Amino acid sequence: MQLTSQEIQELIPNRFPIFYMDGVKELNAGESITAIKNVTADESFVNGFCPGEYVMPPALIVESLAQAASILILKSPAFAHKTAYLGGVPKAEFLQAVHAADQLELRVQMKKQRDNMGVVSCQAVVNEGVVLTAELMFIVEPEETVH
Repeated sequence: MQLTSQEIQELIPNRFPIFYMDGVKELNAGESITAIKNVTADESFVNGFCPGEYVMPPALIVESLAQAASILILKSPAFAHKTAYLGGVPKAEFLQAVHAADQLELRVQMKKQRDNMGVVSCQAVVNEGVVLTAELMFIVEPEETVH
């Protein structure tokens, strides 16, 4: 299954300037996802992190992985119409910098799931080279309704 940026916005609550999903290349509900983030020089954080170097901050790469994980989780039948929250980052290893003009491929696999909590295993990849690996914990809660 593939998803556009607009379809992703129907699933997760993130909006500009903290929405980092450009699309989903592949989704196996409840199992794995491969999403895309195109890193561009006109994003304020790219030039602001290391002025003049056009580098994406590692914390925002983790956030991008968390957003991809949210899509995976919320497309699972068990968690449809709910909200996923990042519960923790027990492991993260930053292997190389991500620059403007890079396309981040965000690969996430469901590792463990129990009730409304779980763990996903993640990789951020540029040109088939792994730039970051992480394990993320998540919590899923019912959607809040606005009265």
